[in-house]
Amino acid sequence: MTRGNTELGEVTHHNIKQLKKLNQVVFPVSYNDKFYKDVLEVGELAKLAYFNDIVVGAVCCRIDVSENQRRLYIMTLGVLAPYRRYGIGTVMLEHVLKICEQDGNFDNVYLHVQVNNDSAIKFYENFGFEIVERKQNYYKRIEPADAFVLQKTFKK
Repeated sequence: MTRGNTELGEVTHHNIKQLKKLNQVVFPVSYNDKFYKDVLEVGELAKLAYFNDIVVGAVCCRIDVSENQRRLYIMTLGVLAPYRRYGIGTVMLEHVLKICEQDGNFDNVYLHVQVNNDSAIKFYENFGFEIVERKQNYYKRIEPADAFVLQKTFKK
């Protein structure tokens, strides 16, 4: 899967440290060892994004079955700041949406976004995501602590 010079690659035991480092730089929250252990188990739902053979982004998802729904949760999707606006996030999100489409059994896909992250909110809205909820004090140790839940519902 290529778009310009962007390619997606598997997350493995050999490159998981790159994912950890990337997440430390891109996100204001830190993820524990269980997050990374789980990421190694999800296959196509976790990808590193390479731009000209350099790791510059990643997406990590998990399947969430709750409230009689089968949902895909985007745990993380991020790109290093100097590489934003090159379509790398789009390649990763399109990969996730294609998985949902091919599977055919997801009710929706959703994620949390910090309420002041206007560029992320606009990015997801361009793909048909809508703000469906505001979670008070979702984040610990960062301000603002509230998150929007953005969701894209699939028509059955």
